[in-house]
Amino acid sequence: MQPDSKKLHEKLGLKIPLIGFYDAPDTAPFKPLVEPKPGVWACTFAFYKQWLRGKTLHITQENFGCGGAGYWLCGVVARSREDFVTFLVDDEGLKASHNLMNQWLDYRQGYQQEHPHLLIGPLHEDQYEHLKTVTFYVNPDQLGLLMLGAQYNSAPGEPTPVISPFGSGCSQIVALFDDLNMPQAVIGATDIAMRRYIDPDLLAFTVTRPMFEQLCGLDEKSFLYKPFWKNLMKARGITVS
Repeated sequence: MQPDSKKLHEKLGLKIPLIGFYDAPDTAPFKPLVEPKPGVWACTFAFYKQWLRGKTLHITQENFGCGGAGYWLCGVVARSREDFVTFLVDDEGLKASHNLMNQWLDYRQGYQQEHPHLLIGPLHEDQYEHLKTVTFYVNPDQLGLLMLGAQYNSAPGEPTPVISPFGSGCSQIVALFDDLNMPQAVIGATDIAMRRYIDPDLLAFTVTRPMFEQLCGLDEKSFLYKPFWKNLMKARGITVS
């Protein structure tokens, strides 16, 4: 059952809806849908404003819009490793050498798709079993609050609750997690290639389903209800309950 995020949403003062990444057998529950035009390049985040209007991006192994999304989300290898590395290093300048990029690609694998349909858009409570991650699009103050929340139940020596790995914007929403069954968060939207599609003061805070449940479970004993957050909001001229 999907946890109730209303209180967390209110405390954060979020104006942007939460965005889910789903791996599902059927698209009907997610309508209205938008899709990349077949054969036409399109960044996953070019559909960001459509998400805010309640629409869901539908991608498949046959139609994924961008080669990066095809590789990281759908497992589609559209070019040779040599061509891929040459593009990332020589054309895009993302690593200092071909050797480093090859090492990184060997270490980091793409998402392993389970069903024919990948969907990115507003949360659907009745599709919680197919939800893989939830993304908060937040300003620096809200990011700080979520950082605290992600580490609230974390003990030393446990897996790192928040990571900020190198990778494309689309890979940061699912492919770069160490384990989707572990409570973990990724600070994303750090890919300068996709940032033109979102507001300049926003970053992404993407969480696995277990981490989402932990965040929604923050109660009155937590910092969420203590003076630090209220004082920060007061300094920003924002009234919170």
